[in-house]
Amino acid sequence: MPWLILGATGFVGSAVMHAAEAAGLDVAAISAPRLTSNATTVVELIAEAADHPALAELTAAVAGGTVVVNAAGLAAPRSGDTPQLRGANSLLPALLAQACAAAGVDRLIHLSSAAVQGQRDVLDESFELAPFSPYSRSKALGEQTLRGAVAGLSTVVLRATSVQGLDRPTTTALAKLAGSPLASVAAPGTAATPVTSVESLADFVVQIGTFEGSVPAVVLQPSEGMTVRSVLEAAGGTPIVLPRRLCRVLLRVGYAVSAAAGERLHGSLRRVELMWFGQAQETGWSDTHGIRVEHRVSGVLEKAASRRRQGRAGR
Repeated sequence: MPWLILGATGFVGSAVMHAAEAAGLDVAAISAPRLTSNATTVVELIAEAADHPALAELTAAVAGGTVVVNAAGLAAPRSGDTPQLRGANSLLPALLAQACAAAGVDRLIHLSSAAVQGQRDVLDESFELAPFSPYSRSKALGEQTLRGAVAGLSTVVLRATSVQGLDRPTTTALAKLAGSPLASVAAPGTAATPVTSVESLADFVVQIGTFEGSVPAVVLQPSEGMTVRSVLEAAGGTPIVLPRRLCRVLLRVGYAVSAAAGERLHGSLRRVELMWFGQAQETGWSDTHGIRVEHRVSGVLEKAASRRRQGRAGR
């Protein structure tokens, strides 16, 4: 019986489709409904999902699937708080969980984001959340709607980290930044950073879906062992090492300005913060069960840097 993937034409979803097919799985794409929501609490979202007119259609769409992967959603870290953002990232998981339970699906894998833990020094697989922006709050609400909301359904929240891909605008922008005078790290530049490749994320999704035992409610994408300096160097840069205190002061001022402007700059500032300070992560479920994914992100960043140089040479 097939795997079913929502968001299969998107950045992550298409990679999961490819990885599942490469693993010999019977996989098919299903469309995610376009949703909006004004709900701001878990209780409101679950109630809205239970009465939503799209529930019956989604239940029929997932019927017959053994594993359903939700790779749909709105990847908009710089977005304001909109009904579209909450519909895609908060309401859809609640709706999908109820549809999967009604259809008898074995396992639902929901692609979330490590952004739900915000500026914590160390990412982990706990339920502790610290969202800091409209986007991260929408993803956190999506996670919370799945926490024990539907009995009898194995639900796994997979927190993706900073996922890079050769054709992703974020990666192109990273390579451009690395080659600019703005490329910098906070001293000494050896901090771990959760920068990973979409191919490794997709492989991890397949391993979660095919794992024969129980899987925790939350799992974190495995680290690819990068540091803040090695990321910029792989992307073709020679980063400047800045005093840590200066970086902290600049970020504090930036977040204060952003807060006064309705958090409009929070997403961009968080990218700068990760470039300077990175973010460590604890040993997770994958490590304790000997699950390994190939480290590919260095190669992705090197290719992105090569593209940037070729583009400059062609002008």
